[in-house]
Amino acid sequence: MRTALVIGTGLIGTSAALALAGRGVTVHLRDHDPASARTAAALGAGTDAEPEGRVDLAIVAVPPAHTAATLAEAMRAGVARGYLDVASVKGGPQRELTAMGLDLTPYIGTHPMAGKERSGPLAAGADLFEGRPWVLTPTRDTDTEVLNLALELVALCGAVPVVMDADAHDRAVALVSHTPQLVSSMVAARLEEAEESAVRLCGQGIRDVTRIAASEPRMWVDILSANPGPVADVLAGVAADLDETVRALRALESADEEKRRDGVAGVEDVLRRGNAGRARVPGKHGAAPTAYETVAVLISDQPGELARIFADAGRAGVNIEDVRIEHATGQQAGLVQLMVDPAAAPALSQALRDRGWSLRTT
Repeated sequence: MRTALVIGTGLIGTSAALALAGRGVTVHLRDHDPASARTAAALGAGTDAEPEGRVDLAIVAVPPAHTAATLAEAMRAGVARGYLDVASVKGGPQRELTAMGLDLTPYIGTHPMAGKERSGPLAAGADLFEGRPWVLTPTRDTDTEVLNLALELVALCGAVPVVMDADAHDRAVALVSHTPQLVSSMVAARLEEAEESAVRLCGQGIRDVTRIAASEPRMWVDILSANPGPVADVLAGVAADLDETVRALRALESADEEKRRDGVAGVEDVLRRGNAGRARVPGKHGAAPTAYETVAVLISDQPGELARIFADAGRAGVNIEDVRIEHATGQQAGLVQLMVDPAAAPALSQALRDRGWSLRTT
């Protein structure tokens, strides 16, 4: 691939353009808002000048509601040898293009499973897709050359290709992406009018659950409007679990011992099923989940403290698999949770104590 046209210079489009431009591809940028294309160009994502001839690949990165129309316009104009979109839903745009009577041999639907709470070109980064799944949903008509162009794009962006049926993809993202966004927003909405004394007690748990609730509402309205059925199906299952859990909790308030036992069983059931589902979430680098042990270290909120911890762990010969930071309320201090191989935890704990760190039992 030598040339590409990115149509839509938001987070995903600009990130893809940055990755391609960084690997020597000549990238042209187009957006309905010229200022957005100019911003992306200023970031090094390419040029906002129109290509003089046909490019190798056109990448359509616009909201799902406009994906099919934008693709159709580009395909009828013959701007590229191959066309793909990066919309977060796949079945709808594919059916719209078919209904328009377009030749789908130069087209393939795709969806990079990456994003941020922030949107727009200023949030973009060339490394956004590194190590992330990038779904490809070819039709029976998709030309092999176009599939190869899509695979080349995925490779240049450092992502991992995953081939799926378009409707199967939409059901999958309803479960693992779209429903979590709504549930996160619903939990965060409980905080809107909560008493300040309650909000001040927020810890890492509520921060974890509500992190994605900071996402741009208008963007998510577009996404959910394009995949409402599968999301509603998943939410219906969540609603059934909620109803049963509410019933179980009410039973725990009863003076009747048998009802309380039923309540305990109901709450335990949903928690155990949650354990089982969480255990299926892929672990580091997409491998099977691995159980790590946590070494919790108290630190002050001063420059260089994290670097010093990592350096001391390195001197101890221990690899940090993951890390989380929990900030103390009202204090310039926090708790760094270092996730390591269980066999390495005792050595790391002792090494950190020897170097003056205060550890806390988790």
